[in-house]
Order: sequence, then C-alpha cells, then structure tokens
Amino acid sequence: MAASLLGLLTLLLVQPLVLFAWQDYKDYRVYELRPQGIADRKLIRKLSKEKPLWDFLGTTRNSNDSSLRVIIPPEEVDSSVETFRSYHLEHRVLIEDLAPLVQAQRAENIKRKEFIQMPHIEVLGAFYTHSEINEYLDSLPERFPKRVQVKQFGWSYERRPLKVLTISNGDGKRDKPVILIDGTVHAREWISPSMALYIIQQLLDNYSENQELLQDYDWVIMPVVNADGYEYTHTDSRYWRKTRRPTSNPECVGTDINRNFGYEWGHDEGSSSDPCEGIYRGERPFDQPESQVLRDVLLNYRGRLNFYLSLHSYGNYFLLPWGYTREFPERYQDMMSVADAGGMAIVHSTNGIYSWGSTYHVLYPTSGDTTDFALGVVNATVAMTMELPAAGFQGFDPWVSHIERLVTESWVGVRAMAAEVIRSYPA
Repeated sequence: MAASLLGLLTLLLVQPLVLFAWQDYKDYRVYELRPQGIADRKLIRKLSKEKPLWDFLGTTRNSNDSSLRVIIPPEEVDSSVETFRSYHLEHRVLIEDLAPLVQAQRAENIKRKEFIQMPHIEVLGAFYTHSEINEYLDSLPERFPKRVQVKQFGWSYERRPLKVLTISNGDGKRDKPVILIDGTVHAREWISPSMALYIIQQLLDNYSENQELLQDYDWVIMPVVNADGYEYTHTDSRYWRKTRRPTSNPECVGTDINRNFGYEWGHDEGSSSDPCEGIYRGERPFDQPESQVLRDVLLNYRGRLNFYLSLHSYGNYFLLPWGYTREFPERYQDMMSVADAGGMAIVHSTNGIYSWGSTYHVLYPTSGDTTDFALGVVNATVAMTMELPAAGFQGFDPWVSHIERLVTESWVGVRAMAAEVIRSYPA
C-alpha cells in the first residue's frame, strides 16, 4: 500500500494542472464526534447551521453510541477544538491533513482511465464523470438495438442532459411492470453511479445469467440524478453533496434533492430551511430541475412501478418508508419481505451484514425524500433506499480498488430483491 501510495503521489507532481484545479484540502482536518445524548446531538445540529465551512458527514442516529465525522478547514481548526472542549463533546482526530489522501485518490482515478477507450466503460476500473457515463449510455442502443432505449427526460440547472436507460428482453411487449433504479442523488456518493453501471452491465453483457429478471419486467435505470453536483465533485470539490443551483444565501449553494420531493415536504424533523445545511429542502417542493426530472420519471411509470430502488452510500441499510413519521405504511411487511431476501442473500454470499426497516426508525427522520414520494404519490409496490457499504476515508469515498468488492456484493442483494419482487408480483 505504501509503494502504491508513493506512486500515486508522484503522479501528482507530473499532472499539477489537472489535479490542482481541484480543491486540494490542504491542512483540512477530519474529526470523529461521539455525541452522548440528546444535548450533544442538538449541539451538532446547531453547529451545522452556524458553521457553513464545517462539513458534517452523515447525521447522528438515535442511539447514544453513534458517531459522525466532520471536515474542518485549516482556518477554523483551533476554534473547533475550543468549541468541542467547551461543550465537553467527545472528539478525536482521524486525519491530520486530508490533502495527500484526496489527491492520491484523484491521481489513481485519472491514471486508471488512461487505459480505457470511451465509450467503453470498465465499471470496476475507474470512477466516471457524468459526461462519460452519458457517452456510454448513448453507445448501448447500437450494441443492443432490440433491448435498450435511451431517453433524455430533461436538463440539470447547469444544462447537463439527464438520461434514463430502459432495458428489456427484446420481445417487443409493451407496458410490462417496471423496476426503476436511480443513483447519485447525492453528489459525493461515487459508488452509487458505479453500482448503477454494474447493474446495467449485468443485465446486458451477462444477459444469459440474468434473463429471468427481464422475462416479464423492464428495468429503468438513471445512473446520475444530481449531474451538476456530481460533476463538481470531479472538477472542484470531492465532498460536495447538494445540487449547484444558488440559494437565497450567496455563501451557501445547492439543495438536497432527497429533501426536495413533494410528499410530506417541509417538516423540520428530517430537513432544514437553512440553505447552509446539508439537508436543505429548498424554498418549495421540486424547485430543483433535477428533482423535477426524477419526479417525471417516477410518474411516467405510475401503475407499472413494482420496485423503486434509490442507490446511496453509505451504511449497509435497506431503508423503507416512511422517513417523515414513526408510523408504518400499509404494505410495510410486504416490503420487509423483499428487504429480507436481499439481506439474507448478502449474508450467505459474503457474510455482509445489513440492517433494514423504516428510514425513521433504522437511520433518522427525513422529510421530502424520493422513497416516500415513490410510495405515497406514485404508489410503487415496493419503494426502498439502499445504502451501499462504506469504503475509503469518509465512507463514501472508496478507492478504485474497492469498487469490485462493493458492487459485486451489492448486486447479490439487488438481484435477490428483484427476484423476490418478480416472484411476489408476477406480470
């Protein structure tokens, strides 16, 4: 590992113009915070509002032994330590200087892509930009003319085309039930589009092994929802989360798409009205072009949508509705059976351990998220968020070498859940 890291750091010296246009995170420090109760969690929420330059990675769970990480810029390191101490907030330094690690990952990805000829994509070989992913999607109808359709459903705020891929078995039958998968609602979760691409390749390149999944169902896949934010993580700031549309606060850009959907939107428990927070919900439902596009995709399959799956990272969770309330939806146990199938398949295959249940109880409250909308408005038979396994320094920043382990394990779960949906809800 040391030798490979040295090689990657050497690459930084020979490609400075490419690498250092990117935020280098020089002297940014990463702390782990361990809130011990309600007061500590309220303090962290308060700090997240008052400290827009602090990047809180994740939200504390309801248990007292949970933890979260925060990235602190160098000019605020001293004051942050004083704050932690004055409030007796348990903390420890995880990374003294984030720059060498972030830059080494950046260099690794650039080097890996030197050997890939677009529009071909080697999913396990690199992380790809939004434009590269679109180029790959556009190449598929020529390779699979009877089985693939690509449609642009709209544009991002910065005018990037938002494309959706439909995969069938080529029998020409219309109006089949649909399994709909989206990725990259949050920009920095790079394993999410990789997982979406891996699913595409399993259904197309490994069709003989998976043809039963397409016998009576079509699959609709949108690898990148938050195109502007995702591109920004490749060109400017690796840990960006939200969209790139300006807000009422000039210092705080972007909205959390997963708090911007118009079902039970606007609850303060599970979202924020503060543009500087990571879970900012927007000024009104669907005020982000990307949210509007995903909404339209979901509504387009109303009446046919038997399984909606949104790919996120990280945490090894299958998260079901509801996020906005502690109550359970009517079909909760049916959805739990689907999650059971995925969780048990992963255990038997890799010993990976997942937790599953309603978002509100398993993770934390949310308001205006895509999964609640898919069930509450679109009436999807099964609606779920899958939090993919953690890797890298912060959990959602894996190395290229981690991709294979993450996506192959996750595919075991996705495949098992899709098979359970197909078995339980035949066409």
